[in-house]
Amino acid sequence: MSWRSSFRCSKFRHVFGKPSNKEHSYDGVPITRGVHDNHYCSANPCFIAVVTECEGGGAFLVLPLHHTGRVDPQHPRVCGHRGRVLDVKWNPFNDHCIASCSEDGTVKIWDVPVCGVQQNLTTARKTLIGHSRRVGLIEWHPIAENLLLSSAYDYKVLLWDVSQAGSVLRCPVRVVLSPVHHRYPSDALLLSVSFNSDGSRLAVTSKDRRVRVLDPRTGKILQVSRSNSHRASKVLFIGGLKMLLSTGSSIWNHRQIVLWDPDDLSEPLYEEVLDGSAGVLFPFYDPDTHMLYLAGKGDGNIRYYELSTEKPYISFLTEYRSLLPQKGLGVMPKRGLDVSACEVFRFYRLISIKDLVEPLSMIVPRKESGIFQADLYPMTAGNQAAMTAQEWLSGINRSPVLMSLKPGIGVSNPYPETPAEKMDPQRPEDNDFMEEAFLEEQLSYQDAKYPRKASDLSGWQPDETLWTNFFTPHCCEPAEKPPPNSENELLQAFYRQQDEIRGLKDKLNEKDVRISQLELDIRNTRNNLRATF
Repeated sequence: MSWRSSFRCSKFRHVFGKPSNKEHSYDGVPITRGVHDNHYCSANPCFIAVVTECEGGGAFLVLPLHHTGRVDPQHPRVCGHRGRVLDVKWNPFNDHCIASCSEDGTVKIWDVPVCGVQQNLTTARKTLIGHSRRVGLIEWHPIAENLLLSSAYDYKVLLWDVSQAGSVLRCPVRVVLSPVHHRYPSDALLLSVSFNSDGSRLAVTSKDRRVRVLDPRTGKILQVSRSNSHRASKVLFIGGLKMLLSTGSSIWNHRQIVLWDPDDLSEPLYEEVLDGSAGVLFPFYDPDTHMLYLAGKGDGNIRYYELSTEKPYISFLTEYRSLLPQKGLGVMPKRGLDVSACEVFRFYRLISIKDLVEPLSMIVPRKESGIFQADLYPMTAGNQAAMTAQEWLSGINRSPVLMSLKPGIGVSNPYPETPAEKMDPQRPEDNDFMEEAFLEEQLSYQDAKYPRKASDLSGWQPDETLWTNFFTPHCCEPAEKPPPNSENELLQAFYRQQDEIRGLKDKLNEKDVRISQLELDIRNTRNNLRATF
């Protein structure tokens, strides 16, 4: 009889979670109190976005990644929605573009300035109007540029090309799912969506708790799960292993995970019951290390697994434990990790009971952690699109453009240059254009908030220092005072001007308080005189 050890050798069995201290976390963030089963957080190497609680509409915070510590309660927000914001997602090919969906039935595309949000941002670059009820899910296409999927409670699943002309888009490029003859099937109300690695297939879970695989170009349903012992809530494509993973509950309401063959959903490949908790399980997969992370909504722990193509397909490694429950989680793309510290994954845990966003790094312990570990960081998906939206819609399939995480090494796009690459938003000249547009918006906002009459300018004298603080294309700059020569000088001048504006506002507030006190004194004096006579 042959003996086989149950111990499985893995270089990731000692992975541990390292939470950041309060100085390197984001404290004082008013995290939303919404109950929708979304992450409410999205991160990229430049910014982190968190959906916040507010009144009179929906809003979310966009903070620079280095802006840690205590967050100002009056920090400017992105607040253009009329209803509660339900989800936010950064564009994988543009670190300054973010999409948001809301209960007001719209999806908005926002351009974030290079210096971050310095004033409340209320005007979106694009507004997508195609749903009649609240939009619960949005997802960017992983390969094609400017393609965005949206799913709403009107039983419609739409695919948008946000590069189309116009600030308001009403016609999607594809209708993936929609009601037929005013019938609203439960399979069209989606709970979760996931693209495969080349974006040619779409896995979804629906209100009927089944897993489906669709062709996102035509909306044709290719596979439907038939298992009655698993009620799926979240689904995820396992890239590189040709598998699907779904999380949900069993017939006894125990949380479980299930592995599927995406070409045959008649029977699951693997089932495992985890616990009896009620929170939704969010799955996260790292295709470079084949590690799976399971985090439950309302839980304080995160489980780690390693997946393989051999039975039993999944192996438990360990788990991170915390006393603070998480409401949602954001994930940093691989190109934003600290490779010198052997960081293989990073979460941003939303801890609503503390108003805290806590970075949590997954570290592989190594003796020499200061050097690049090539076995931990293979070629990974980068921030270049493999094709345009029109190429993908025409039926072309391509693998993602890979990049190396080793510092100082760049990988060129192996595919022919496309018009989308010629209009790369990360080029310096485009960043300068975004910066100038942002400064114009700030000036117009101040002019609208503090209008001046012609009589107020009778004693006005030219202030030449103004030209050193702002540069706007619609003004003629004097020859003796040229604009700043670098972006850093421009930002410093802008920040000085903002400080001056805040100081003036504080003085105005003090004067308003003094006026109120004097008015109250006048009323008291009149009342005393009336009482005397």
